Amino acid sequence: MGFLHPLSLLLSLSSSFLLLATLSVSSDQTPKKTYIFRVDRFAKPSIFPTHYHWYTTEFLAEPSALLHQYDTVFHGFSASLTPSQASAALRHPSLLAAFDDRLRTLHTTRSPQFLGLRNQRGLWSESDYGSDVIVGVFDTGIWPERRSFSDLNLGPVPARWKGVCQTGAKFTARNCNKKIVGARFFSKGHEASGAFGAGGGINETVEFLSPRDADGHGTHTASTAAGRYSFQASMSGYAPGIAKGVAPKARLAVYKVCWKNSGCFDSDILAAFDTAVKDGVNVISISIGGGDGISSPYYLDPIAIGAYGAVSRGVFVSSSAGNDGPNGMSVTNLAPWLTTVGAGTIDRNFPADVVLGDGRKLSGVSLYAGEPLRGKMYPIVYPGKTGVLSASLCMENSLDPNMVKGKIVICDRGSNPRVAKGMVVKKAGGVGMILANGESNGEGLVGDAHLIPACAVGSNEGDLIKSYVSSSAVPTATINFKGTVIGIKPAPVVASFSGRGPNGLNPEILKPDLIAPGVNILAAWTDAVGPTGLDSDTRKAEFNILSGTSMSAPHVSGAAALLKSSHPDWSPAAIKSAMMTTASVTDNRFSLMSDEATGKASTPYDYGSGHLNLGLAMDPGLVYDITNDDYVSFLCSIGYGPKTIQVITRTPVNCAMKRAVPENLNYPSIAALFSSSTSGKLGQVFLIYAVIVLLSMDLLSHGSVNAGKPSSKTFIRTATNVGPLNSVYTARVESPKGVTVMVKPPKLVFSEQVRKLMYAVTVTVDSKNLVLDDSGAVFGSLSWLDGKHVVRSPIVVTQINPL
Repeated sequence: MGFLHPLSLLLSLSSSFLLLATLSVSSDQTPKKTYIFRVDRFAKPSIFPTHYHWYTTEFLAEPSALLHQYDTVFHGFSASLTPSQASAALRHPSLLAAFDDRLRTLHTTRSPQFLGLRNQRGLWSESDYGSDVIVGVFDTGIWPERRSFSDLNLGPVPARWKGVCQTGAKFTARNCNKKIVGARFFSKGHEASGAFGAGGGINETVEFLSPRDADGHGTHTASTAAGRYSFQASMSGYAPGIAKGVAPKARLAVYKVCWKNSGCFDSDILAAFDTAVKDGVNVISISIGGGDGISSPYYLDPIAIGAYGAVSRGVFVSSSAGNDGPNGMSVTNLAPWLTTVGAGTIDRNFPADVVLGDGRKLSGVSLYAGEPLRGKMYPIVYPGKTGVLSASLCMENSLDPNMVKGKIVICDRGSNPRVAKGMVVKKAGGVGMILANGESNGEGLVGDAHLIPACAVGSNEGDLIKSYVSSSAVPTATINFKGTVIGIKPAPVVASFSGRGPNGLNPEILKPDLIAPGVNILAAWTDAVGPTGLDSDTRKAEFNILSGTSMSAPHVSGAAALLKSSHPDWSPAAIKSAMMTTASVTDNRFSLMSDEATGKASTPYDYGSGHLNLGLAMDPGLVYDITNDDYVSFLCSIGYGPKTIQVITRTPVNCAMKRAVPENLNYPSIAALFSSSTSGKLGQVFLIYAVIVLLSMDLLSHGSVNAGKPSSKTFIRTATNVGPLNSVYTARVESPKGVTVMVKPPKLVFSEQVRKLMYAVTVTVDSKNLVLDDSGAVFGSLSWLDGKHVVRSPIVVTQINPL
């Protein structure tokens, strides 16, 4: 039996058991919930003219219970049912899978130049700025009046487009144009859940039942991917210049699946995937992930399922890696067909200084644009001295006005929004705020458009300020705001919040895939809410500055649009490969990229293959392509059976008698897992889950843990030449200490007749000399060189404890 990673199986078991347990204790009086059902479409009896008639006749007692019917990337439906009704539906022999509708969360200019894009030459000019490509953005909608979405001088809408401009509240057909070629909204899952309110209906005082954006996030991500040139752009004077997206001429198709204050539901997201592929998008950008910190197995993850359906039809899908870093194994959106994007900084910052009464000056960041303190010193206080956690976090109604009135208040980061803490301080009479990182945030800083004078500082600076307050009889401070500074070094730096590897489902697939700009990104904004997003913020801003992997994913979506326009025959896997193998691992000091959280050198668990470099991705030399059959082999290799795989692929499959190994998926990175009696934190985690798996083996037989201790593993890769026909590439290996990497053949000779070549990489571990880092891994690389191109793949070597 093949090896199944314990964590993957544990999550499979827990998700399945959760649904079964939920159904077993239900009654017809239980409130309704939304369930998503995967149905074997080939099992439809011929007496039913359509799948809709079949679903509403045989699966549902009430046709009105049906919310969405899926027929493109997924076959089945979602419905609002009591658990007992869902249980009855589960007994139908044509049902392949069923799972609860899950709430997801959003993973919340200068960056195009920072990515290597230049006017009049390179990828922008080669692709005509992406003008023939349609980018579908799954988010909170769009504010169509922004200059970023002008269709001035754009050509006709691509003929393949089959979508619509769905009208609704404050959104008419005129809000679409040759730039915004289509817009839709998906709310049935939300309405069925009651997320809009007790009655399930939309609260029209804060939301629009239409594609119009009441939150701002969708407008920001759409303009980051494909915003037009907007001159004299800034956010209250910060980041002044020309705002533009990565693919300024690409067309936008808007799919509103997330709603202000209430998140995004799987059933609506899956409906958007289904619709977008039918509509004719080329790229999908989705800055959404699990809100519970757990990655479901692929067959229980509608984002993974919907993305597979899109990618299998040639649509590139870019997704955010999540904002739960710097903790290990925090990366989300793990399916190998997804391009998973972490966040890095750019060479622009918004510095502010905290000046203490003893003369010390401590550095931080801020986007405060109101009346400055003008150097006046104020008393400074730390409410956390009282030992009350809510006061240290500056939670609502936690501050004593007698303590904070007329003072600068130190607030710890965490729990409530950063900008909300400032409002709490203001309501209590404080004149300013110092927002201090905790140990988990380290030194990672993001700017916020605070409504009071405020400055964010790192954990070390925060500790120094608190120490000063506790040791001084009359502590005082002021905050100086320095505006916008460019040319910051080092940059890029891996953002402290960016989701980190290893991959919690299948560590053989390195995630994230790469990083892109995601810190302090200027892009278009809604008029429905101020730049802080707080209801009390009545300011209007055409542009806003945000940070998160939500910002990095659309950079890659725009990049994919440019590459697709320049290379229309490239598959989604080829586009991903071009970005990954040309990504940079050094900063603008020509040093290895550092980790914002620690200040130390970062690793492929932090940045994947590296930082997106579009100056090189247009001409990568070689690519690693992956077919639908390859993905099926991968799913077989991790222990999924044919019926389980059909939940993802829509069509029946057969696994080969000799099971493949997941490491041999033709991925642009290599992750080698070995067994060891002693290993780091990763191995300890897998050991715990492996024990649980053994206790559960009588319930599922996906596979077994390989308790052997191989000292070497061989990986097979196939390189496709997309450069000059008669190219010769030579291998260059960087082996970590204690590891030997051999490549056969060491030279790849391409010709007009030979465009694809296979090679083998053998990784051998010398346990006596192997020294793992804190993540339980060591890192190296394999590069293929032809004198012009450097086609680089990271190599990760990990040891896990056997049973």
